[in-house]
Amino acid sequence: MSSVIPTEVVPASAGTAELSASGQSLLLGALDTLERAKFLDSAVAPMQRAVRALPLGSLRDVLHGRQLGHPAHPAMVQVPIGAWLSSAVLDVLPGSGRGSRVLVGLGTVAAVPAALAGWVDWAEQHEQQMRTGLVHACCNALAVSLYTASWVARARRQRLGKVLGLVGLAAVGTGGLIGGHLAYRQGAGANKTEPVPHLVKPGWHRIGDRDEFPTQTPVRCMLGEVPLLVYRATADEVHVLADQCSHLAGPLSGGETADGCVTCPWHGSVFKLSDGRNVAGPATAPQPCFDTKIEADGSVMVRLPGAG
Repeated sequence: MSSVIPTEVVPASAGTAELSASGQSLLLGALDTLERAKFLDSAVAPMQRAVRALPLGSLRDVLHGRQLGHPAHPAMVQVPIGAWLSSAVLDVLPGSGRGSRVLVGLGTVAAVPAALAGWVDWAEQHEQQMRTGLVHACCNALAVSLYTASWVARARRQRLGKVLGLVGLAAVGTGGLIGGHLAYRQGAGANKTEPVPHLVKPGWHRIGDRDEFPTQTPVRCMLGEVPLLVYRATADEVHVLADQCSHLAGPLSGGETADGCVTCPWHGSVFKLSDGRNVAGPATAPQPCFDTKIEADGSVMVRLPGAG
């Protein structure tokens, strides 16, 4: 009798899933490598100084998106990307050369303020984010150059203009992929204080005795998992904000206080101590601000507004 050795039955989809996972890990590994590419630092440092030295004045906060409550760059890039993608669609339709060229030009012009907003945000990020961001910017700069050349070529050599446009679309798509990694995996531009309301239980909480907080001196204390900035303005007036800056989680308690505001020691964002409002960027989100009261025994109590 011949014996039959049972073999493991492998679902047909397993091989595909394995290949897919392998491809995903290769791509993710390549993207993660960017933040560790220290050789980029020689370009990052002078670029950061140059961007910070731009005489933008109050326009800098507009480019950060402070008035919007979130970074303006992601919204601004929709115009050039939309125009360029639309031009690629028109390129496959007969008799649409003129309209396609107009869209290429529109996208190229709109890319300039979008890029400026991106650079302004980039100059106020952590070094790992700036490495990734520099590659993201290089891809987009390549795309702008290709689309500029495409616009010029389309005046007389439509076929060359279309080819340059397609290569430009590939470049901006690669830049978008890296930008997504920067925003969502590395957390650039995200509000770092968003979890605070979910970590603090409703009701009043004691954070210490009034005498533990010297007047006009920022003090850091903990409320469960949440670090707080406590600022005792007068004997009976206490302001309490989430301590980690909404921009990149810098310790506000280590910053300077003046004119009823605190300045983040990392990137210079300025917040009102009385209500957490951000009055200067690069932070685009305000700081969570706590209701406060001082009990008869001197206990300092805090709660989130409207938390009961």
